[in-house]
Amino acid sequence: MNSKIILEDIKIYAYHGVLPEERVLGTFYLVSAEIQADLWEASESDRLEDTINYAEVNAIIHQEMKIPSQLLEHVLGRMIRSIAEKFTQISFIKIRLTKLQPPMMGEMKGVSLEMEKEF
Repeated sequence: MNSKIILEDIKIYAYHGVLPEERVLGTFYLVSAEIQADLWEASESDRLEDTINYAEVNAIIHQEMKIPSQLLEHVLGRMIRSIAEKFTQISFIKIRLTKLQPPMMGEMKGVSLEMEKEF
């Protein structure tokens, strides 16, 4: 059985970017994560230890967002590794990270980067 846990548009203020002022001033980011695993046992047992605790996934995402990085790729890589290490039953992770109001010409909602990995 393949199941998905999806965390949508977690809004976090953080300090990532190549420009020095980005790591001083910061901006808001949106993080969405899709995690796939076989969660059939939890559907029968009703026990938290038989599933992937999405509150813990959320905490990992917040923890990794606190560490300033120049590249969003670096932030995403840390998130994926940390989540996969905590929950070994995961078969697939996809995370989308959107920097709202990036310091670039033109009006836009944001710039997004999405990474996915199979296990």
